[in-house]
Amino acid sequence: MNAVTSNIKNLFRLKTVPNEEIQPQLPKNEVLSGESNEENRKRTYHESGYRDSSRNSGNHTALSICLDAIYSKFQNEEKELVDKQNKLKEPYLNEQKNKETEIKGLTVSLDNKDDQLTIIGEDIKSVQDKIENLKFEINDLPRNPEAYNVKATKGASTKFWIGLFLLLPISLYLFTFYISTSYSAFFKSFDANGNIIQSVLDAQAFNKAWSEGPLEGAFVTLIPFVFLGLGYLIHMFGENKNFVNYAKVALLFIITFVFDAILAYEIESKLYELNKTFNSPPFDLSVAFTKNQFWGIIFAGFIVYIIWGLVFDFVMKEHKEKDKIKNEQVRRQKDILVHQERILDFEKQKEEVRNAIGSIKELIAKAKGRIEELQNIIDGVIIPTKDYKLYASEYMQGWITFISEKLAVSHSVKQDMIEECKKQYNYNLNKVGANSDSQNSVYMSVL
Repeated sequence: MNAVTSNIKNLFRLKTVPNEEIQPQLPKNEVLSGESNEENRKRTYHESGYRDSSRNSGNHTALSICLDAIYSKFQNEEKELVDKQNKLKEPYLNEQKNKETEIKGLTVSLDNKDDQLTIIGEDIKSVQDKIENLKFEINDLPRNPEAYNVKATKGASTKFWIGLFLLLPISLYLFTFYISTSYSAFFKSFDANGNIIQSVLDAQAFNKAWSEGPLEGAFVTLIPFVFLGLGYLIHMFGENKNFVNYAKVALLFIITFVFDAILAYEIESKLYELNKTFNSPPFDLSVAFTKNQFWGIIFAGFIVYIIWGLVFDFVMKEHKEKDKIKNEQVRRQKDILVHQERILDFEKQKEEVRNAIGSIKELIAKAKGRIEELQNIIDGVIIPTKDYKLYASEYMQGWITFISEKLAVSHSVKQDMIEECKKQYNYNLNKVGANSDSQNSVYMSVL
């Protein structure tokens, strides 16, 4: 207990000893710069270790406190070495300048990305405006096709539906007429007691034809399509206006007229045979031409057929006009899809630019954080811990020298004390980082 009290008293005595006793000449910046002064500094630490050990009887607990004091002393000395501090801080100053330059470059890059983001936003707005214009044009085309350089008749859709509405009942009439007349002309047996209308237009012609056989049924069923096909050909040939097509159209009209005349001739022939007398001349074309029902049958079919062909041609032309507008609408709809894909591409680019902006901001934040760390190092005192290890070892040698040479204890006790002191020494070096493998290990202490 007395030994510990004595050691503590010695420790306080150590703190009150004037600097001249510990180190007669405290190294200054200009004094410690030469090689001889460095040797003098080592010797001073050695002597301080010897003296402090003698005052504390080589106690390892006191050594721990003394090493902390020695490290504080080393810090104060290093603080006074301005040239050395400037040299130690030079890499940090250079790194700080590089980081500042890096921030300037990143800031320029960030501004460029912001501009790029603005441009992409303007591009998206422009494409969206185009889409809205295209949608308006799609709705406005049927009303004002000439405004969009579309050579189509305004209101073609209305005319088309009116023509189609008229075409359907006319087509039904032609089906009914040609089924009935073809059956009457080729298959029907006339009754002398029947009137002309019943003989020509038989309401049961379709059923009777199929009841007589599939050939008769198929004939009367399909023959109207022949006339409709002829009408379609007339329309197709009429689209290309040239002499050859005009000749083909005229030929088709003649064929239709001749076929209608054959039907009328056959029906009129059967009617004539039922009503002729012994004085009646044989039935031929000259006789047929004099019969009103002959011409009535022809024109009931041929004239309606012409009307059907004109209405059909009109409907097809109106449909073509309607198709012009529809094609323009479809083309604009495709353009809308293309623009929508462009918007998706722009959105992807926008997202990439935003990610890049986030990365740049993160790099700037890291660089600013590093600059702040470097500034703290520059504002503080850089302690070269490898140098401290050099002087601390001199101090330790002085401490152990006293134990080995002057302390009056047994050899085994000395060895135990030396081992304990070494442990305290290594602990101190590890605590301040002097045992690090890096030769450039430094310790920063804020001013």
